[in-house]
Formats: sequence, structure tokens, C-alpha cells
Amino acid sequence: MARYDERTRDKLAEDFERDGFVLLPSHFPRATLEAWRAAFAPLFRPHADAAREQGASGNRGPGRYYVTLPFEGEFADPAIFCDDDVLGIVERIAGPDPVMCQLATDTPVRGSDFQDWHRDTPPLFEGVPETPSFQLAVNFPLIDVNDENGSLETTRGTHRISREDALAGLADGRFPAERVPMQLGDVMIRDVRALHRGTPNLTDTPRPMVVIGYSRSWYFRPEVQVQVPRDVFAALPVRAKRLLRYSPQVDKTPRTFDESYQRFAY
Repeated sequence: MARYDERTRDKLAEDFERDGFVLLPSHFPRATLEAWRAAFAPLFRPHADAAREQGASGNRGPGRYYVTLPFEGEFADPAIFCDDDVLGIVERIAGPDPVMCQLATDTPVRGSDFQDWHRDTPPLFEGVPETPSFQLAVNFPLIDVNDENGSLETTRGTHRISREDALAGLADGRFPAERVPMQLGDVMIRDVRALHRGTPNLTDTPRPMVVIGYSRSWYFRPEVQVQVPRDVFAALPVRAKRLLRYSPQVDKTPRTFDESYQRFAY
């Protein structure tokens, strides 16, 4: 059920255009995300165990793991990825007929460090950084997130300028760094070009952050995709099927994925 009227969604989209992100506090039900957390735990454990056995720590740098979620069960809930408010804002920013292109998690553990400042994608056209948004990340944590367990650090307004100008502005204080604590249920919608970085998790509890990617219908990045079981797709509502129209359909989604999405920082 929608929480925001059309005027409020317009205002949130305007805020996004200025800042490069917006927050929707207490948007998803905590009980739903607690079920996601319980389902995520057995998916995360093999990644951490494999890293330890190989004497490594993380597939995204020290103590940091990127884990794709299987599109089934709790993770295939249209109430989450087809949320009226989220899509209402996404469509105002990235066009009226977007696609869902990603369903994954970022999880730092103890031993993680500050990431380098980065963007998640290069500009659409080389040397033309001020294009409208074409790829968005919708993030929500599966636990409460604070400075102790690895909150996102980001900048406002750097999604419309070049990487070089953003880094210069960060250095001279024009674009100050900003930590973003989030409670279970909070949702962030962000332009993936905004300059940001992950911060260390100083606790003994992994900090999973879900990312659902939406992009303009013509934008395709082969390194990320949502594999959709045919029986799951058949049961989805029409709007959900439209969002996933370019996703590969499979007989059965794997429980673990070959995490080949390694080049993520630009």
C-alpha cells in the first residue's frame, strides 16, 4: 500500500535530483526484512567459509562480500521490488518503463576497511557527466546500520558532475562526506554515480545491505542480472513481469552464484 501521494513523490524526486539520493524512513515492514535476514544467513555462510579456507577475506576487498540473492521465496516478493512508492520515485527519475536488473547484497564483517571513494558505473557518455539518471540502486539493510557496523558514506550533488570534479570538491570541502545511518525498514534510492564508499564494520555481526538495481529500459550491464525461475515468473503480477522482461528465465535458480561482478568501482 502506498504511503506517499503524487505531490510527495514529486518532491522526493526533486530532492533526488539535487542530492543524488533520498531516504524513505521506516518504509518496509521490519518483520518482512527479519525474514529476509534469516533466509540470507545460510547464503552468506559459504562465502565467508570459502574465503577463510583460501586464506582470503572477502570477494570485494578485505572483509567485504558481494552476494547475489536467488530470485525465489522471500527474495521474490513483489511487495518489495514492486513497491508503489519506490517505483513511483524511480519512474520519475529514470523514466516511465524501467527494468529491474540486480538483486544482491553487500556485507562487510569485522576486518573490513574503508573502500576507496568511487562510483558504481562510468558516465553514460565519456566527458558528459550531467546526463539524467540512467541507473539507480535501491538499498535497504537487514539490520540496523550505524557508524560501528559500516554505514554508507556518501556525498550530495556529485551525481551530475565528473569524477575528477567530485573528488576535488570532496578534498576542498564543497562536497563534504556524509555518513548515512539506517534502521531496519529504511530505504535509500540513490544514483549510482554519486561519489561514495563503504566503511568498516567494527562489530562481530555481519552487516547485510540489499541492493535492488533499476535502470532505463535500454541500459544493459551484462555483469549483473536477475535469473528468474520460470514458475516464479509465471506467478508474478503484470507489473513485476514487466520489470523483469529482459531477465533470463531458468528452470531453477542456483543457491550460490559465481560472483563475477568484480569491476564495480569507477
